[in-house]
Amino acid sequence: MSTPTLLILPGDGIGPEVMAEVRKVIDWFGDNGLPFEVSEDLVGGAAYDAHGTPLHDDTMAKAQEVDAVLLGAVGGPKYDNLDFSVKPERGLLRLRKEMDLFSNLRPAQCFDALADFSSLKKDVVAGLDIMIVRELTSGVYFGEPRGIIKEGNERVGINTQRYTESEIARVARSAFELARKRNNKLCSMEKANVMESGILWRDVVTEVHAAEYSDVELSHMYADAGAMQLTRWPKQFDVIVTDNLFGDLLSDLAAMLTGSLGMLPSASLGAPMANGRPKALYEPVHGSAPDIAGQGKANPIACILSFAMALRYSFDSGDAATKLETAVEKVLADRLRTADLLGEEGKTPVSTSEMGDAIVAALAG
Repeated sequence: MSTPTLLILPGDGIGPEVMAEVRKVIDWFGDNGLPFEVSEDLVGGAAYDAHGTPLHDDTMAKAQEVDAVLLGAVGGPKYDNLDFSVKPERGLLRLRKEMDLFSNLRPAQCFDALADFSSLKKDVVAGLDIMIVRELTSGVYFGEPRGIIKEGNERVGINTQRYTESEIARVARSAFELARKRNNKLCSMEKANVMESGILWRDVVTEVHAAEYSDVELSHMYADAGAMQLTRWPKQFDVIVTDNLFGDLLSDLAAMLTGSLGMLPSASLGAPMANGRPKALYEPVHGSAPDIAGQGKANPIACILSFAMALRYSFDSGDAATKLETAVEKVLADRLRTADLLGEEGKTPVSTSEMGDAIVAALAG
C-alpha cells in the first residue's frame, strides 16, 4: 500500500501549538519506519481570515482525498459577531457532514497518574477505559421540521428526533466491530420507554446483533439510567453506542470521570473508501482556549492521542498506537505536567513544547 496521507488542519487558538507537537510525533514515526505524506491547510477562523469562509472548497476536496484528517481546534471571541453561516465552527460541521462521518468515537480513559483529578473516588475511576460511540449525522440535531414558529401569541421551538433503520444499523455495526477489538461487550442506550425513535433504535440494534454479531455480549439501557450508572460504577461498561443527542451528553459526562476534559481525543469515522480505510477525522475534545493561545501553556496530549487513534483506526497500526499511548502514560507517571494538570502548589509546569519533547523522548526510550 502507498504511503498513507494525512491532512493537518491546526485551526485557531491553541490549535497550531498543540499540532506542532503532533508533527514531532509524526516525524519520529517517519524516522522509524512508519512514514506519512502530510499536507496542511486552514480551517475555522484562520480560513475565514484568509478566504472569507471557515472552510475553502479546495480544503474540503483535499479532506475527501486523504486517508485521514487531523484537526486542532476552531473558534474564538474574535469571530463572535460573524454571521452564523461563516462562524469558525461551520467549517468543522461541514467536514463532518460532507465526509458523512456518522460514527463518533469518544474514549474515556483514566491514566493512573491522574486518577486523583476525578471528582469521583479513586477506586471508581482508576484504570477506567471505556468508549462511547455516538451517531453523529442524524437525530434531533438534523431532523426536520425544525425552527421557531408562532402559535397564537407565543413562540414555539421545534426540533425533530428522526432516525432511519439504515442510520441506526450502520452506527451499530461500527460499535459492534469496535467491541470485537476490545472486550467483546456492547451496551446500547436510548429511551425506548418514552420515544418511538428509541423503540426503533433498540429493535434495529437487536436485529443487527442477531444477524451479524451474536458473539458480542449485548445489553440495553435507558440513557438516563446509563448516566446514573456511569457515575456509580463506570467500569461496568466497555463500549456504549447511542444516538446523537444522548451521545453528546453521555460522552461529556464520561470524559469528566477522568478529571480532565482537555486530555481526551476523539475520532469521527465514515464509510470505507476504495482502499478500505474509513473516511476519518481526528480531533481533541478540548476547545481553542484563546485565553492561553501563544503562551506555551496548552496541553498537547489530547491532540497527540488523537493521532494515536488515527494510527489504530485509519492506518491499521495498533502496535504503534499502543507505543504512543504508553509513552504518554510514562511521561505522566514521571509527574511531568502542563499547567492544566498541576495539582501541587509550587510545582513548575512544563511548556507545550517541553511536553511534546518528553513524549518523543519516551517513544525513543
